[in-house]
Amino acid sequence: MKVSSEQVVDLLRAAGESTRLRVLALLAAEELSVLELCRILDQSQPRVSRHLKLLAEAGLVERFPDGAWVFYRLALKSPGRALVGQALDLIDIEDPAARADAEKLALVRAERTAGAQAYFARNAARWNEIRSLYVDEAEVEAAILQAAGEGPFDEMVDLGAGAGRMLTLFGSRANAALGLDLSQQMLNIARDEVAKAGLGQCELRHGDIFATGLPGGCADLVTVHQVLHYLGDPAAAVAEAARLVADGGLLLIADFAPHDHEFLREVHQHRRLGFEDAEIAAWIEDAGLVPGSNIALPPTSAEGLTVKIWTARRSATTSAERSAA
Repeated sequence: MKVSSEQVVDLLRAAGESTRLRVLALLAAEELSVLELCRILDQSQPRVSRHLKLLAEAGLVERFPDGAWVFYRLALKSPGRALVGQALDLIDIEDPAARADAEKLALVRAERTAGAQAYFARNAARWNEIRSLYVDEAEVEAAILQAAGEGPFDEMVDLGAGAGRMLTLFGSRANAALGLDLSQQMLNIARDEVAKAGLGQCELRHGDIFATGLPGGCADLVTVHQVLHYLGDPAAAVAEAARLVADGGLLLIADFAPHDHEFLREVHQHRRLGFEDAEIAAWIEDAGLVPGSNIALPPTSAEGLTVKIWTARRSATTSAERSAA
C-alpha cells in the first residue's frame, strides 16, 4: 500500500522514539496488555499509555479492550507495517535494550505459563466437569460434529488436546489422530480416555501449539477446542493450525463469544474473554484459509457463556499450483 510523503513522515515521527520503538518490537512478538508492557518497560501506566496512544493514532498498533483489560498488537493492515518491520530488522540482536526487553518478556511469558500449568495440574482430573459449568457440552459437541461433516478423515490433529474430548468425539471418523498438549497431566487423562474408547489410532504427544514441528498440510481436519482464550498470541496459534491443514481440509475452532466474566481470568487462567467473529475471520484469512460456517450456541442460563464454532477450509489446489502462485 502506497502512502504520501507526508504520511511517511508521520509514521516515522510516531515510531522514531526509543520507548515507542521498544513497544513496537515487543508487540511484534505477541499481543500484550498495558500492564504487561509497563512491567517490561519499567515505566508508569500513564507514560506507556501515552506512547501507545501516539502509535495507535499513527495506525501502527491496534487497541482492543477485553473485559477489564486492554490489549495492544501491531496493526495487521497498516501502511506502516512494512516500515516497522524494516526498522526492527535493523536492530542488532545484541543491543542491550532489546536484549533486556526480550528477557523481561520471557519472564512474563514464563509466569503466565507457570500459572496455567499449575491450574491445569490442579484441575486435570475434573476438567470436563469444569467445562460443563458454563455450557451444555452435548449440544456443543453435536454442533461440532455437524460443522465438521461426516468424514471420514485420513489424518486429524487436535491442538491443545486437554482431556482428549475431540479425539474421542471424532475417533470413529478419523483413520489416524494426533493430540498435542503441553500439560503432562492432561495428556495422561487423554490417554486414559482414548484407551477406554478403544481408539488405537489416536496418539498423544507433548507439543506446543505455536510450534508443533509437524509438516505443513499434514491433516485434513485440525481442531482447536476451547484453547485460544488461554493463549498470549491466539493469532499465531491460528496461523500454525492453518499451516497444518491439507488441500481441501478443514480447520475447526471452538471458543467463547465476547463476555464480561472477569472471574474466569482471575480464577481459571483465561487470558482473553472471548473473541469477535471479525477477529477470528481476519486470522483465518491471513493464514490463507477460506472462512466457512459460523455457529453461535447461546447459554442455557443468564450467567452462562455463548460458545462459537468457526470453520475454514484450504482451497483444494495442488502443491504444484500453490508453489507456482
